[in-house]
Amino acid sequence: MKLRRRQRERLSLGLQYLVFIAIIAAVLIAADWDRLADAFFRVDIIKSMFPTIITVALRNTILYTLGAFAFGLVFGTILALMRLSRVAPYRWVATAYIELFRGLPALLVLFLVGYGIPIAFPEREIPGGVFGSIAIGLGLTAAAYMAETIRAGIQAVPKGQMEAARTLGMSHFTAMRTIVVPQAFRIVIPPLTNELILLTKDSSLAYVLGVTAQTIEITKFGRDMLNDRVNATPLLVAGLAYLVITLPLSQVVRRLELRYAKAR
Repeated sequence: MKLRRRQRERLSLGLQYLVFIAIIAAVLIAADWDRLADAFFRVDIIKSMFPTIITVALRNTILYTLGAFAFGLVFGTILALMRLSRVAPYRWVATAYIELFRGLPALLVLFLVGYGIPIAFPEREIPGGVFGSIAIGLGLTAAAYMAETIRAGIQAVPKGQMEAARTLGMSHFTAMRTIVVPQAFRIVIPPLTNELILLTKDSSLAYVLGVTAQTIEITKFGRDMLNDRVNATPLLVAGLAYLVITLPLSQVVRRLELRYAKAR
């Protein structure tokens, strides 16, 4: 009996579901759950991590992320405007910076900020101590990516907006500040939120600056607990702590993207 096209599609879909379920069942049956529980789900270790992982590690991770994002957003906006400037040297400097810092690992930039600046300027300190060093180190790299995102957002604003503003007697700077840039930021909110998620994970690089018990972040806290207890449970808990931050942000990105798609 020859099946119709829709029947074949349903049969194919059903077989794919069966294969998927069979693979999952095989993995669950073959896994040694006793050893997994002992290696990753030690309740006594999980209890010992609280409340420090929330009150110190998670709090510091959020602070480092927000600090780096704020620095990167401000600096990235300046770079984007320089990239679009009619003054050639501004464009050259912004382009060189963006290409350089997008090509450098964030770990290297953080190391150079944390140790290079104090060596170059021994009589000066970075404001904020470790927090300031991490915010600037991660923010310098983030600014290079944000600059390109913001530049694309500015260029996505219809040129008629600028022309109408200039017709009303506004200067180029005033039109950019009050008309173009606010609209550009509405366009780039979803990708900027993605950058915030990436910065949350990049905050795990803070260990390179030698954080203390009061400035420790989630990954370093989990790694120290791993070395102390010789068990992988702390890393699992650390991963869940990151998800507490990143999953809500991912949902915000999806909602913003849907809203922007409907608005268009």
